[in-house]
Amino acid sequence: MEYFVIIVGSIFVSNIVLTQFLGVCPFLGVSGKLDTSIGMGGAVIFVLTLATLVTWIIQYYVLNPFGLAFMQTIVFILVIASLVQMVEIILKKVSPSLYSALGVFLPLITTNCAVLGVAILTIQKDFNLLEGVVYAVSNAIGFTLALVIFAGIREHLDLMEVPKGMKGVPIALIVAGILALSFMGFTGLV
Repeated sequence: MEYFVIIVGSIFVSNIVLTQFLGVCPFLGVSGKLDTSIGMGGAVIFVLTLATLVTWIIQYYVLNPFGLAFMQTIVFILVIASLVQMVEIILKKVSPSLYSALGVFLPLITTNCAVLGVAILTIQKDFNLLEGVVYAVSNAIGFTLALVIFAGIREHLDLMEVPKGMKGVPIALIVAGILALSFMGFTGLV
């Protein structure tokens, strides 16, 4: 039951981007096309899960035993940057079209505060390794879900007549706010 609460809570109730406002830059930047947002979501799922797994191990087997917990943020940033470089190299070889479609936003996963935030929150919530991985995967799925929904809405808005003063970023921010409000409907679920 505890894992169910973590999963539902992370995906819907406290969605990392819509209620905790972590990862807003790639959320707004990559959500122009549905294909790109799906690719970015997949990359975030992989990086966020792997980063949380590695950072949890480093925290509990290196930083805490040697009294270096104060180095947590710096070490986590270095681990995340290394993992993103690995994903970038793999995507460049496996899927050049996705690599070029993601463009500058793939390196932005390095500075995506959602990845660092989930890694730190996993430690702060005192999750064991399995709970931490479930929490990371669930948050990544929640991020991807919000990103894909938002991209679908933005593609649909491109086909609509939007007032000139509302085109682009203004309407995107309004839609993001309405989407965040819709996710608030899940608040009493868990």
